Amino acid sequence: MGTIFHQPARPAPLLVTILWITAGLGCDGESVALTAATQPSLEDLLQGSLPGMPNVKLLNPFYSYENGGEYLSYLEKAATGLLSPFILVVEGSLPNEKNKAEGYWAALGTDPETGQPIPTCTWMDRLAPHAWAVVAVGTCAAYGGIHAMAGNPTGAMGVPDYLGWNWKSSSGNPIVCVPGCPTQPDNLTETLLYLLFQIAGRAPMIPLDEVLRPKWLFSATVHESCDRGGYYEQAQFAENYGSEQCIVKLGCWGPVVQCNVGKRHWVNGVGGCPSVGGICIGCTMPGFPDKFMPFMDQPPGSLLSTQAVLTYGRSIHALRRYTMDSLNRAPDWRHPQATPSHPQPTGKKGESHE
Repeated sequence: MGTIFHQPARPAPLLVTILWITAGLGCDGESVALTAATQPSLEDLLQGSLPGMPNVKLLNPFYSYENGGEYLSYLEKAATGLLSPFILVVEGSLPNEKNKAEGYWAALGTDPETGQPIPTCTWMDRLAPHAWAVVAVGTCAAYGGIHAMAGNPTGAMGVPDYLGWNWKSSSGNPIVCVPGCPTQPDNLTETLLYLLFQIAGRAPMIPLDEVLRPKWLFSATVHESCDRGGYYEQAQFAENYGSEQCIVKLGCWGPVVQCNVGKRHWVNGVGGCPSVGGICIGCTMPGFPDKFMPFMDQPPGSLLSTQAVLTYGRSIHALRRYTMDSLNRAPDWRHPQATPSHPQPTGKKGESHE
């Protein structure tokens, strides 16, 4: 009789759940932006198109088949440690539910025992301790955003202010903040992809800056990769909207705002605030919006910097135009001598006609 060989059973592929909460104080802009990503796209993440990444199940109130009680059942499983591993994505700022005598600011679902809404903050308390990682998407979730403006009644705050800036997940990951109003689509999916590779053991701990943003996405300023940067250097400043020149005098904060929209643009390498003539209002920064208001006023710092640029920018620009004119003329020796098949160009001998 022949020997029968038994192959060892293959381990089940790793399944990571992305559990997305949109019940904070927000506009759902991050969920909308998610569909515009191309590098990688949402489809790339869900279909496992990239080698080495685990299987992914996305639970987002807008895009999931599950809804109502079926959707909430996943939150309940996650809150009891039965949905592991999962990445908790929070969209929208978190209110202070303790700053009032009664009622609630934000909630998701209903408590079957009391019949009362379950505050979003209660879900955060239940879910965060079990999450492999917590990702705050959009400036509202990251730093409070519009809802945390001075004088707001909700006491709105970002996830780091709620959980603590030194908070660590069950896997030892800090809170990951991907700011933007809304988040640049590819920044969002690329950060999720990094975490998926990390959870699969194919990437080191995600590198974050001092305000918990992915370093490789938010190290440079808008100005450093802006299509209009050359105009700034040459002291060519737009006085009206619609100009192709630098728009810092119209209220753009690009020189001091950390964001890669000037390089990555918006959808598939097209668009983005300064690329289409929109001023940068600093939406990726923790100080947004209070420290950037009133919008469309020239930033105070640019009053000095633009004057400094004017002292040399126009002279440099004039010299460059002179050099450009010279470089637009081919060398004399490229013109052949006059022959029947190569007649001498009209004009003075040796003169370039390019």
